[in-house]
Parts: sequence; C-alpha cells; structure tokens
Amino acid sequence: MKEGKFYGFSAKSLKGQEVSMDTYKGKTVLVVNTASKCGLTPQYEGLEALYRKYKDKGLVILGFPCNQFGNQEPGDEQSISEGCLINYGVSFPMFSKVDVNGEGAHPLFKFLKKELGGFLGGKIKWNFTKFLVDSNGKPVKRFSPITKPEEIDNYLVKKMNF
Repeated sequence: MKEGKFYGFSAKSLKGQEVSMDTYKGKTVLVVNTASKCGLTPQYEGLEALYRKYKDKGLVILGFPCNQFGNQEPGDEQSISEGCLINYGVSFPMFSKVDVNGEGAHPLFKFLKKELGGFLGGKIKWNFTKFLVDSNGKPVKRFSPITKPEEIDNYLVKKMNF
C-alpha cells in the first residue's frame, strides 16, 4: 500500500466544515466510529484521556458518530456535540455522522476496512471499532470495539514509541 493515501480523504466536522485528513500529516491518528447511546460509550472517557496524554507527542483521535448499530446515535450534530462535551469532556476532533458499512459507507472507512480487514472481513462489527494510522498515513492496526483505550495506550508505548 502506498503510504499517505489516508491523506487524500476528507470528512465534514460536527460544525459542518470539510476537513482534509491532510491536516493530520505527520501525526499518529486513531479513527473511531462512535455512538452516544451504546454500552461502550464510556470509552469516550478513556479516549479523551489517551488524547490528552499523547496529543503533544503527535497523537490525534478522530471520532465519527455512526447510527448503523442498534440506532445508538440517533441525534443530530448539535446533540452529539453536546453529549460528547457535557458527558465526557471530549476535546478531540469529532465529525458528522457517517455510515461505516454498506454501499453508503464513508470512503475513509471503506479504505480503512480494505487495508485492515477484521474478524468479519470487510465489515465493522459494532461501535467503537478503532483504526490506528501511523505518522506516514499508513493504517497499521485495527482494534475491536471492546478493546479499551488503556490497552491502546500499551500498544502506543510498545509499538509506536510514545
């Protein structure tokens, strides 16, 4: 895979601005499909702690709300934004709601699933699936929905030299 292809994608932020992944060149990126009414939603807290711990070392977390699993992200951008901020103090970039599976899947997620097939092959199993992209734009690791941010911390230290 040609490194840097990740940087060719863009997505709409929760505030409605188009953001190029090129913005994150040179950073290690953790892309997460999120939901605010999921049993795994408390992972926001761990993701935020991870982000605060390593953002000055080049880690950025990108949250992509998704309503494809059990209708667990039914709200609009404003309610998603308020829920993330009020309930979990999320300060990492959040994007507008996307589909991660099927024909209408966001191109970024089609790319990530192709590069890092998971347990279900080319599908995302549930909310809070996480994709780690290295500082050259190369997808390097996929984490399951139940992988806690604390476990990702260990991976960042051991494999990514954080």
